[in-house]
Amino acid sequence: MSNLAAQWMGTAGVALLLGGFFLNLTGKLGRQSRIYQGLNAVGGALACWASYLIGFLPFVVLEATWTLVAVAAFFSRRPGSPE
Repeated sequence: MSNLAAQWMGTAGVALLLGGFFLNLTGKLGRQSRIYQGLNAVGGALACWASYLIGFLPFVVLEATWTLVAVAAFFSRRPGSPE
């Protein structure tokens, strides 16, 4: 994959992360929302992969951790909890 493709992938990932953050700050998505956790998981995964492709290990670790935490939060929901 080219460096330009990795940059676009990273840009998309960061846009998803920041979009979720903005929606959370403005009260449109709660932090327990599946949409919010999904945005964090997918955005983190894209940013992690892009960081790997450009060889920037500190962000690979950061984004991999971010993704794992978001995925864990997504699947740890109890039945009957609010969306």
